[in-house]
Amino acid sequence: MKSAVVAVAVLFALLGAPACSKSGGNAGTGSGSGSAVIPPYTPAADVPAPIRAAIAAPDRTDKDRALDAGRKPGEVFAFFKLAPNQRVFELFSGPGYSTELIARVLGEGGTLFAQNTTDILDRFARKPLAERLAKPVMKHVVNLEQATEAPFPAEAKDLDAVICILNYHDFVWQKVDRAKLNANVLAALKPGGIYAIVDHSAKAGTGLADVETLHRIDEETLKQEILAAGFKLDAESDVLRMPDDKRDWNSSPKAAAERRGTSDRFTLRFVKP
Repeated sequence: MKSAVVAVAVLFALLGAPACSKSGGNAGTGSGSGSAVIPPYTPAADVPAPIRAAIAAPDRTDKDRALDAGRKPGEVFAFFKLAPNQRVFELFSGPGYSTELIARVLGEGGTLFAQNTTDILDRFARKPLAERLAKPVMKHVVNLEQATEAPFPAEAKDLDAVICILNYHDFVWQKVDRAKLNANVLAALKPGGIYAIVDHSAKAGTGLADVETLHRIDEETLKQEILAAGFKLDAESDVLRMPDDKRDWNSSPKAAAERRGTSDRFTLRFVKP
């Protein structure tokens, strides 16, 4: 038995499979003791080729790849209908994990506006985002340092999509005027344009109570805020659902630690009528 276990371990080591915790954390986030080997992330077969190519790009960092299994960017971006040559805006891009993938999908003919506030950049994102933006693949990214309520410069109009991944709940505790933000998103999109949202799910009926303590938001509350701006809910995806998540722990990256990537998350596609 012992020799068989060793043989399996050697095989995974040769294949380069990343490790994670037994609690189901992202690939590469295991702490050593009690860690388990999981296979690398592979997008579903029906994910469009440009998205698959972006994920498989050989010059992506190992740190970014370690997040893929928990974030499932192939399925998420396919659901959001991301495609080459689009004009896309990302709210709260942070250090840029999603930003780089979106830029790769959009390609030479696309434009990506990536927004952060001064506070977010100063606290944790300015240096890593600057390093990321230096990559040649990021040359069509417009880096914006703007208030969240009014993030769109004059040239950011007739957009194909506005994307907000795992950050809408932050706008609550940051005291963002979300009614103003959502109205501005609606105005910036072209007719039929997509407002794409992923966020950590709070327990049903909790409203905004957990946005800062657990970094989660009640899905129905978020839906009502965006629908009130004039959007239509076009579709929902279960790709990031985690039914076993009791939704009673802090899902922010640092606090979640080895559980990062295992929170229950809703994935919503709104459209401008």
